[in-house]
Amino acid sequence: MLTVNACNLCPRLCGVDRAVKLGYCGCSDKVKVARAALHFWEEPCISGTNGSGTVFFSGCTLRCCYCQNYEISSKCFGKEISVLRLAEIFLELQAKGAHNINLVTGTQYIPQILLALDKVRSSLKIPVVYNCGGYERIETVKALKGYVDIFLPDLKYFSSELSRKYSGAADYFEVASKAVAQMIEQTGGLEFDRQGIMQKGVIIRHLVIPGARKDSIKILNWINDNLPKGKFLLSLMSQYTPIKPASKYRELGRRITSLEYNSVVDEAIRLGLTDGFMQEKSSAKEEYTPPFDLEGV
Repeated sequence: MLTVNACNLCPRLCGVDRAVKLGYCGCSDKVKVARAALHFWEEPCISGTNGSGTVFFSGCTLRCCYCQNYEISSKCFGKEISVLRLAEIFLELQAKGAHNINLVTGTQYIPQILLALDKVRSSLKIPVVYNCGGYERIETVKALKGYVDIFLPDLKYFSSELSRKYSGAADYFEVASKAVAQMIEQTGGLEFDRQGIMQKGVIIRHLVIPGARKDSIKILNWINDNLPKGKFLLSLMSQYTPIKPASKYRELGRRITSLEYNSVVDEAIRLGLTDGFMQEKSSAKEEYTPPFDLEGV
């Protein structure tokens, strides 16, 4: 059973009673949200023309040192809300024309999110997206069956040294690779409506970071060798932007080069991993980070 009282929601299994002490994620047992609004900078089949109804949850089970959403992932900026208010937010986003409800970094609130979705089950007519860092327990992914239509996980690292250094999770690939495979099995394939908006499926994201292009290439080869073709989309991202918390690692203090990104894209093409999205190199800009100003909360 998934619980926040002896917390077992993420692979860290910190076991904290979050009613009395904050978990590794920095969160109590109360839902905390930093923003709930239409977002236009996801993949085209997610954002469409109307925008994705994103709910940015505070806290994170990974807390990567280079996270563009550092203000909410590590500093836990946000406002505490009730399960009822969260359910209302879902319906408000739907009323604004959102193509989907996009749960951004919500692992630490899974029990409350499921309760909120239960409250609106008869009224919510758009898909639910689970937008995460990929560091998920299989049990947590399975608990989302019947609630989540689309999974949008990162697959960040192949190297345990990199994942330990930047995200404090040496077991990242071991965990995330199994979670992504489960997500694909659970959704069963890709479905789109007449406008090309995704209704069901998995988009695997990978952000190319400075100095790690060889690690990116290893991830692509693992995907090619281990995941079923035609059952997912791949999104290669070039939007890495240096932020102050990452400054203790000199190699992270710059944007990626064209050589780094193009070599990863070339490998994806060589492997035939061309179903999906590849960003322009110019995508490394601040507009991908929305203002966390409690809009819609």
